[in-house]
Amino acid sequence: MSKAIQAIRGMNDCLPGETEKWQRVEQVLRKVASNYGYSEIRMPVVESTALFKRGIGEVTDIVEKEMYTFEDRNGDSLTLRPEGTASCVRAGNQHGLLYNQEQRLWYMGPMFRHERPQKGRYRQFHQFGLESFGISSADIDAEVIILSARLWRELGVEEFVTLELNSLGSNEARADYRQALVEFLTEHQEQLDDDSRRRMHSNPLRVLDSKNPEVQALLVTAPKLSEYLDVESAEHFQQVCKRLDAAGIAYRLNDKLVRGLDYYNRTVFEWVTDSLGAQGTVCAGGRYDGLVEQLGGKATPAVGFALGIERLVLLLSGLDKFNDLRPATDVYVVSMGDAAEMAALSLSEQWRDAVPGIRIQSHCGGGKFQKQLKRADKSGAEIAIILGDSEVEQKNVTVKYLRQKKEQISLPFEQVAELLTNLLEG
Repeated sequence: MSKAIQAIRGMNDCLPGETEKWQRVEQVLRKVASNYGYSEIRMPVVESTALFKRGIGEVTDIVEKEMYTFEDRNGDSLTLRPEGTASCVRAGNQHGLLYNQEQRLWYMGPMFRHERPQKGRYRQFHQFGLESFGISSADIDAEVIILSARLWRELGVEEFVTLELNSLGSNEARADYRQALVEFLTEHQEQLDDDSRRRMHSNPLRVLDSKNPEVQALLVTAPKLSEYLDVESAEHFQQVCKRLDAAGIAYRLNDKLVRGLDYYNRTVFEWVTDSLGAQGTVCAGGRYDGLVEQLGGKATPAVGFALGIERLVLLLSGLDKFNDLRPATDVYVVSMGDAAEMAALSLSEQWRDAVPGIRIQSHCGGGKFQKQLKRADKSGAEIAIILGDSEVEQKNVTVKYLRQKKEQISLPFEQVAELLTNLLEG
């Protein structure tokens, strides 16, 4: 017997029972994005490796250690996309969507990073991303954050997430702060762990995000990013905060929030939760005004965010937010006898036509009556419609209630659609 082939570690199947949860979340994401005037864009999962090296930054953990990169048969270096923003910008540049235009786009799909799998962190994971291009003022930063806040309200988790906010300033101000931070870390490098020493010169702002308590204690006396903000960035950030205040969006200022990708400037934000253990960030984003030009386009202001769908499903599951999910089937059709089996499929089609949205599963494969009823119960259906040869001859059905204590009834064929309509409505 051949050895069974397993899924690749960190790349998970999504089985019936779980897919309904994903569909609920995806439905809310699509609806809210559409309500704010955002249009869907779909990009390929494989891109040129140079796109991510140039866009994300060659000294980031993603590019250095986590990307799935390979050569194709032409010798070109290709990479499974580790995030969506760079791909979205590439598509916008390539198809002339960005220069001197405003675009509000969203996307959803799988991303790939080779890292240690753990709860809420996988090698194939799924993101919803939202990007706005062509607007430089603070109101779009605020609207993107307000939109993300509406997602939490729609999903019923607003009380379990907290908004953290910071400004990285201009690229020039950030460079000045980077130099000051490197000097500070160099003076105290004996107090740093190995990971922080490695990052100290390649990506020093990531040291601010260290999970090591000793490093965090040292950083209390480190230079503050807010002390290096240029005047325009400080005013921009103040305007963002004023708009969030006016919209009633609570937030917490976090001067150590820097994000892990090189392309961010000015506003950055994260939505965090205490309900997911170590993987506490459920959504993150900010402004990235230089990325479009960096990837070969004309200078274009931009802001956006991404959220992990796996983490969101985990959060909602842990808070019992899926208790009201409907089963996959509303009606199960049981058929006994040759004439009944012949009629079941065509009658089911007629009922689907008459009651759009009703979910009817017809039994196939024959079998004893009790076995079919067990299948009907297992399907989660509210009712079983029972057809025998005698019912077909008399043009009626027997309706058995599977979830309610009601007596089974007999109905003429022409009254079944009305019953199904009432079932669907409530």
